[in-house]
Amino acid sequence: MNAMPSLAELVDVVIGVDTHKHTHTAAVVAATTGGVLAEVTVATDPAGYDQLLRWAGGHGGARVWALEGAGGYGAGLARHLCAAGEQVIELDRPARAARRHGAKSDSLDAARAAREALGRQHLAQVKTDGPRAQLAALMAARRSAVEAATLAQRQLHALVVAAPEVLRAAFRGRSTATMTTTAARLRARPAWDGHTATTATVLRALARRVITLQAEARGHEQAMAVIVRAWRPDLLEAPGVGVIVAAQVLTSWSHPGRIRSEAAFAMLAGTAPIPASSGLRTRHRLNRTGDRQLNRALHVIALSRTRYHQPTRDYIERRRAQGKTDREIRRCLKRYIARDLFRQLEHGPQPA
Repeated sequence: MNAMPSLAELVDVVIGVDTHKHTHTAAVVAATTGGVLAEVTVATDPAGYDQLLRWAGGHGGARVWALEGAGGYGAGLARHLCAAGEQVIELDRPARAARRHGAKSDSLDAARAAREALGRQHLAQVKTDGPRAQLAALMAARRSAVEAATLAQRQLHALVVAAPEVLRAAFRGRSTATMTTTAARLRARPAWDGHTATTATVLRALARRVITLQAEARGHEQAMAVIVRAWRPDLLEAPGVGVIVAAQVLTSWSHPGRIRSEAAFAMLAGTAPIPASSGLRTRHRLNRTGDRQLNRALHVIALSRTRYHQPTRDYIERRRAQGKTDREIRRCLKRYIARDLFRQLEHGPQPA
C-alpha cells in the first residue's frame, strides 16, 4: 500500500497565518526547507484580505494556507480565501513546546503555523458556513443564556437563605421553579422594613432575569430544532439523541470528508482509547483531550441509552461479565457511539 504524499510533496510554499482581532500576520515558508521567504501584516477587513492574496501571488508555485483560529479571529479570512479558490487548512492550536522554549511574536507564530502544517500527517479542513455556522451561533447563545440563568438561580437561593423570616417563609420547602415564580411576583409591603423591602426587590429582579433567560434559551433551542430537522433529521431518530446533542455533533463534524476516519472522529471527540500501562498489564483510560462539548454530547447519549435503551443495557451487562469496570465500559460505549455517529454522518441514514 502506497503511503499518502506529504504536504511538502504537494505544494511549493505554505503560508502560515497568526490571526488576531484587528490584524493578521502571514509568513511564507518554503515547503522543502521550512525557511521563511517573506512576512506581512494586514488589516482584518476585505481590503486586507485582498492585499494578502496579492502578496501571496508574488510567491509563485502551488500554495496552501495554514490558519490558526479559522473558526474565530480567522473566520473572515478563511471565508475569503475559500471563496477565491485557495486551499485552506485549519490548525487547532499552536505547537506548545516551541512556544515554551522559544520567542513569541506574531511573525514567529505565523511561521510556526506553516511548519506545523508541514509536519502533520493529517490536515483538517476548515469548517463550513451554512447550517453548521447557524447552529454554532445558536449553541453559543443558548449556552450563555443557560449559564446566566443558572447563576441567577444560585444567587436567588443564596439571597433567600439570608433573607428576613417573613420572606424565607414564603420560599421554604419550594422547588427552584416554584421559588422563581413566587419571587417574580413579590411586591414590597408598607409594613416591611428597608432590609426586607430591598431583599424582595432584588429577589424579584433575579427571578425575572431567570425567566427571561430561560425563555431565550428555549427560543434558541426551537430555532436549532428547525435547522437540525431540515439538515439531518435522521440524527434525531438515533436513541438518546435530542436537538441539543444533534446540534453539537453537527457543529463539530461540519461536512462529509472533513474528518478522515472513525478513529479521527473518536480522537476529536476525546473517546479514543489511551494506553495506561502499569508495567505488568496494559489497560486503557478515558481520553481527556479533544472537543469537550462533543465529548459531553456523547456522554449524554451514553447516559440516556444506559437508562432507556435495552440493547445498551444488555451490552453493559455483557461487558461487566467480562470483568470490565464501569469506567472502562463507559469509555467503550462512548467509542462505539462515536463510531456509529460518524458512519451515519458520512454516509447518511442506513436502511434497517
